[in-house]
Amino acid sequence: MSNLTSLPSWQALTEHADEIKQSHMKAMFESDPARAQRYGISAAGLRLDYSKNRLNDATLSLFEQLAEECQLEQQRQAMFDGVAVNHTEQRAVLHTALRSHDTSPLLVDGEDVRAEITSTLDKMAAFVASVHQGEWRGYTDQPFTDVVSIGIGGSFLGPKIMAEALKPYWRKGLNCHYVANVDGTAISEKLKKLNPETTLFVMSSKSFTTQETLTNTLTARDWFMANGGPEEAIGQHFVAVTSNVPAAIQFGIDADNIFPMWDWVGGRYSMWSAIGLPIALQIGFEQFRHLLDGAEAMDTHFRTAPVTQNMPVMMAMMAVWYTNFFDSGSHVVLTYDHYLRGLPAYIQQLDMESNGKGVNNHNQAVDYHTGPVIWGGEGTNGQHAYHQLIHQGSGVIPADFILPLNSHNPLGRHHAMLAANCFGQTQALMAGKTLEEAHQELLDKGVDPQAADALAPHKVMPGNKPSNTLLMDKLTPATLGALVALYEHRTFVQGVIWQINSFDQWGVELGKVLGNSVLDDLESATPRLNQDASTVELIKIFRKGEI
Repeated sequence: MSNLTSLPSWQALTEHADEIKQSHMKAMFESDPARAQRYGISAAGLRLDYSKNRLNDATLSLFEQLAEECQLEQQRQAMFDGVAVNHTEQRAVLHTALRSHDTSPLLVDGEDVRAEITSTLDKMAAFVASVHQGEWRGYTDQPFTDVVSIGIGGSFLGPKIMAEALKPYWRKGLNCHYVANVDGTAISEKLKKLNPETTLFVMSSKSFTTQETLTNTLTARDWFMANGGPEEAIGQHFVAVTSNVPAAIQFGIDADNIFPMWDWVGGRYSMWSAIGLPIALQIGFEQFRHLLDGAEAMDTHFRTAPVTQNMPVMMAMMAVWYTNFFDSGSHVVLTYDHYLRGLPAYIQQLDMESNGKGVNNHNQAVDYHTGPVIWGGEGTNGQHAYHQLIHQGSGVIPADFILPLNSHNPLGRHHAMLAANCFGQTQALMAGKTLEEAHQELLDKGVDPQAADALAPHKVMPGNKPSNTLLMDKLTPATLGALVALYEHRTFVQGVIWQINSFDQWGVELGKVLGNSVLDDLESATPRLNQDASTVELIKIFRKGEI
């Protein structure tokens, strides 16, 4: 038995889960008319309705006990204080400092990082202004019309999805494009549409050696020069976000246009840093500042609210509840806003790269599940596809429904219909449809009684399927910032409960190392072919170039 599963609260939750499994949420609502009012939290411009979950006051009390026994408060404070909570890499975790207005000293390795954060934000603001005002131009003295952001992982996904979500705030005359995949088709299709005279490239790589990012950047440079761009103008058209300043300068990037990255910010938490430069270029630095402010508002809530009134903590506790006590292997994120269609992929990386771990902080293999599969998509499209599995599948799949109350594009009945679908889905998941209801429904439609007997079981939906509903007045930079910070803190709390390090990603590294070895064999005139038999055979087929 592990440290976690031997905790009194864990043992009590195990017994309590057996009781809750005998109850139906529909009955809970019938016996408690005020349930929706009591099981809701408002913070940082967001409203969470978690009343459609398989829990009661006793569950919340045990959540509080579990948080205390796992020292959540102490772990949270340690993260905000700059303690090296990423213990396998001996690094602080300070993405929260990037959006904080606090000016008190915050020391990392004896140095106050506040000043560097402020200077970087000032540098970003000045650069964005120079591009938007036409002061920073291309080599033919034309203003930039396009920005190509080249990165991978969090350096790509964060800027891309956040800029996509904030399309109503885009500045006219400047379009951002995003490249991550090392597949040559990805960057080729982007470059076909661009003019080298008016294109600015932002390369994001902490080491300036990340294989995919460096390869795409070299390809971009070759394209730039092959289409008339002089080598001496590379500094005008390429900027970098990196900690390897010498490599960037050697590449040809002007030292004044190199923005820092820090070890105390992980890639999937980095959009608040200079990694967010493409976002700022797309929406303007003032709106980027609002994005930071929204995240800071959620940080403040997370630091100060008690467990059962703390939005990230409650969402994390419910995720643990279903993962470990209901054997739920996945969690679905459903965005009822077209601009937020990319958010599930962002949360997927955030959660799964953070908590996909099998060894705890005591260097022991865990004997419980961590890191469920995160997936999802855009409503109402999913209702005609995978919602079927959520409604009638045999497992429990907790769902987050996300909806702005007001649309950026009000058009007839569209938004009311969208909201009706969102709320109707949560209601259907909770209440379901009994065999008797399905049978009577068929009879009311004139179906023969014998046929109704045969068909009714297939139309039964058991209900009792848990969901959260997250609302905001409108999707703005501030509410988006709060939403992303909410999921960041949710991820952190899950890691604290599961007693794992949410801030390393050693599983990502192995594939990179082996991939480099395979690449040598794919390109070498004298390949070693010392891999396993399957990989060797695949290499031989690839080198042959045909099946």
